[in-house]
Amino acid sequence: MKKQKEISGRKLLGIAGLGWMFDALDVGLLSFIIAALQVDWGLSVQQMGWIGSVNSIGMAVGAMFFGLMADRIGRKNVFIITLLLFSIGSGLSAFTTSLTVFLILRFIIGAGLGGELPVASTLVSESVPAEKRGRVVVLLESYWAAGWLIAALIAYFIIPDYGWQTALILSAIPAFYAIYLRLNLPDSPRFLSVKEKDRPTIGQSLSALWAKENRKRTAMLWILWFCVVFSYYGMFLWLPSVMVIKGFSLIKSFQYVLIMTLAQLPGYFTAAWFIERLGRKFVLVVYLIGTALSAYFFGNAESLGLLITAGIFLSFFNLGAWGALYAYTPEQYPTKIRGTGAGTAAAVGRVGGILGPLLVPYLVSSGISISTIFAIFCGAVLVGAAAVFFLGEETKKKELA
Repeated sequence: MKKQKEISGRKLLGIAGLGWMFDALDVGLLSFIIAALQVDWGLSVQQMGWIGSVNSIGMAVGAMFFGLMADRIGRKNVFIITLLLFSIGSGLSAFTTSLTVFLILRFIIGAGLGGELPVASTLVSESVPAEKRGRVVVLLESYWAAGWLIAALIAYFIIPDYGWQTALILSAIPAFYAIYLRLNLPDSPRFLSVKEKDRPTIGQSLSALWAKENRKRTAMLWILWFCVVFSYYGMFLWLPSVMVIKGFSLIKSFQYVLIMTLAQLPGYFTAAWFIERLGRKFVLVVYLIGTALSAYFFGNAESLGLLITAGIFLSFFNLGAWGALYAYTPEQYPTKIRGTGAGTAAAVGRVGGILGPLLVPYLVSSGISISTIFAIFCGAVLVGAAAVFFLGEETKKKELA
C-alpha cells in the first residue's frame, strides 16, 4: 500500500509538473517576446511594460476567481480549465498584428496562468503525506525552471530565425495535453472528503480568511506574495531588455539569460532538500535574503563576469524561494478554504506583478539608473523575508486539516 502511494504521488507530480512547465514556458517566452516586439512593432518602453502588466492583471483575476472555484467544483476541474485557457490564448496571440489584440489575449492567458498555479500546488499538497509534502511541492515548482529553460532555448534558436510568432505557436501545445489530463488526473482526496452541502459559499470563504484564527497568516501571506511577485516580475521580465540597456545585443542577451536560467534548477533542488530538514521559514527567509543581495549586485554590476555571476545567484535564490512559497501557502488553511486562501494570496501578489513591470520603464525613461531600480526590488524582497520571520508559523510535517 505504501509503495502504491509513492507511485501515485510521483505520477501526480509528473502530471501537475508538466502543466506547471507549460505555464513557465509561456511566461518565460513573454520576456523574450517583449524584447522582440520592441524591434518588430517599434514599441516604447511604456508599451513594453504594459504587456507584462496586463498579463499580471489577468493573473490576479484568474488567481482570485479560480481559487474560489477550486473550493466549489474541485482542484482537478479548475486545473484543466485554466490550462486550456492559457494554451489556446497563447496560440491565438501568434496571429495578432496589433498591440491592442495582443494585450487582450495576454489578459486571457494571464487569467489561466494565474488560476492554475495556486490550484495545482493545492492539489499536490493535499495528495501527498505530510513528511514529503514540502519537498514534493518544491519539486513541482522545479518544473518552472524547466519551462523557463525551454523558453530560453526557443528564444535563442527560434525567435531570431523564425520569429516570435513561431515561438508562441509552440507554446500552445499544452492544449492537447489538457485533454489527456482530463482523463487521467485524480482529484484531491481531501477535497472529495468534503460533502457538497458543507462547502462554503464564496462570501463565507472570503470572510473566513480574516477570521481571528486566520488573520495573522493571511496578512503574512499577502505581504509575502506581493513583495515576491513585485520583485520577480519587475526583474525577470526585464532581464533580456536590461542586458540590452547595458550594451549587449539582443542575441547576446538571450544567450546570457539562458546561462542564468540554468541556475534555477539547483535553486529548487537545494530548497527541496532543506525544506523538510530545516523548515519552510528557514528556506524562505534565507533564500529571500540571498535574492535581495543578488539583485543588489546585479543592478550594480559593471563587468560581464559580475553581471552573469549575480544573475546566476539571483535565479538560484529567487526560484528556490518560489518553491518554498508554493509549499508554505496551502499549509496555512483548512481544506474548505484552502483554494480560496492560496488563490487570494496569489491574486494580491499579482498586483505586485502589475506594478513591477510598469515601474521599470517609467523609472528608466525618467533617467533613474538600473542600480537604483534593482535596489528597490532588493528592499521589497527584504520586506517579504521580514514578514515570514516575524509573522509566519512553521508548518513542517504539519498534518493538513
